[in-house]
Amino acid sequence: MNTLEACYELEFNRITFLERKVRITHPKTILTGPPKCGKSYLIFDYLSNFESKDYLYIDFNDIRNNKTQIEQHLQTFVKKNRIKVLILENFDFSFDFPMCDSVIITTQTPINFKRFKHLHLNALEFEEFLLHETRHQNITHSFNQFFKYGNLPQTVHTDETKKQEELQTVLKEHCSDATQIALLKLLFESMDEKRSLHQLFTQLKEHIKISKDRFYALCQFYEQNEVIFFIQKYNQAKATKKIYSYNHGFLTAVSHHKKFKNEFTNMLFLELHSRYDEIYYLDQIDFYIPKAQLLILSIPFFNELIVPSLKKKIATVQKDLNIKEVQVVTINNENLIDFNTLKIQVAPFYEWALA
Repeated sequence: MNTLEACYELEFNRITFLERKVRITHPKTILTGPPKCGKSYLIFDYLSNFESKDYLYIDFNDIRNNKTQIEQHLQTFVKKNRIKVLILENFDFSFDFPMCDSVIITTQTPINFKRFKHLHLNALEFEEFLLHETRHQNITHSFNQFFKYGNLPQTVHTDETKKQEELQTVLKEHCSDATQIALLKLLFESMDEKRSLHQLFTQLKEHIKISKDRFYALCQFYEQNEVIFFIQKYNQAKATKKIYSYNHGFLTAVSHHKKFKNEFTNMLFLELHSRYDEIYYLDQIDFYIPKAQLLILSIPFFNELIVPSLKKKIATVQKDLNIKEVQVVTINNENLIDFNTLKIQVAPFYEWALA
């Protein structure tokens, strides 16, 4: 049996789909997103609207599939079988593909095509995680799982003893060699820290052999695919950037060093990233959202003793930036603090994320 015939026999109508905030609604869509965030399941959900005879699903990461065969015979096969929906998973655009009523493409190479909609999928937000995570009825228990193991859909139902191993497997699957693994490990270990690319390159070179060109190209690739985020200091584009990962759970998967505050703050960043296009940091302020005139501070273990220092931090920027709102996100503390013309809202992450 050749590759195209085997792919044509695939059916996805028995796959259980759990709701996401994003769905494929345009018949011609290019879908991007970091590894294992659920892109394939969005496609399976989309295919559930069609008869199996009407679609052809090809995954170019499946080593059973012969790319040469696909390139040579795809046009003829699509025409012969009157394919209405063509799915090209992990496609690199190295050859022309036939047009159908619907063409859905996933790729690590973001590209703009006329008449195609670009859809980006991130890993689970906390609200989505609660739809997937059904073992714990208590929201604090669900939060503990989310914080400890991260936001990838596939790890939700993995046995707890295997979750860290699963995260390491995800990391290895999407690295072509030991150099990429070492670089991603370093980037994940730098979560919520101010590190320049020069500092990272210098540190990495002490342990492995890597050229400057490849180092910068990989960092650019990870940033384009939103595996890693480099966040600027507000109004200081040349200042050292802060680093965040698309999954806060990777930190404990690649390191024995405990960085509780870093993981917690990365988790906050991801929720903000799903809401706002522009996110910056300030001196002693974790996040600043200019559009909303909003400050967000990550203080996992909040108590009344830190209120004076908190007010001092806010006072240094409140007038200059015309701040309208301040949110302090904690593990389980809740409060409302009056300060000048502001009300500082202190809330647990699981309430703040669902607000």
